[in-house]
Amino acid sequence: MAGRRGLRRDRFRRRGDQGQVAIEFVGMLPYILLVVVAVWECVLIGYAFSLAGNAADEAARVGAVDGVGACQEAAREHISAAWTMSTPSCYESGNLFKAEVTLNLPVLLPGLNLDIDIVGHGGSPNEEE
Repeated sequence: MAGRRGLRRDRFRRRGDQGQVAIEFVGMLPYILLVVVAVWECVLIGYAFSLAGNAADEAARVGAVDGVGACQEAAREHISAAWTMSTPSCYESGNLFKAEVTLNLPVLLPGLNLDIDIVGHGGSPNEEE
């Protein structure tokens, strides 16, 4: 008889832990998702800085040869429509042609923006045709 009670107790103990991992996972899921969203936001911020800097560099190269109008158009060509961009600033400064491209900081997706600006700067020596 003593052996049977031990089996019942062991069976009950094994059944009592069923689902524990699922409950712990459900409890941790919001934290896991929060970390994923935070990492994604950091990736978007880094990409926005890279995108703004590249567009400013390209715009400055074109502006050094063709002037302010071509500079602004080149900046717009290098930023897709999903990103919110203000009018690029293009100007000459001594022997350099400079461009500044300003993007709004995205929240989770490009197009959902905060009122925080990300500015890319670019410069190129003036060229004569």
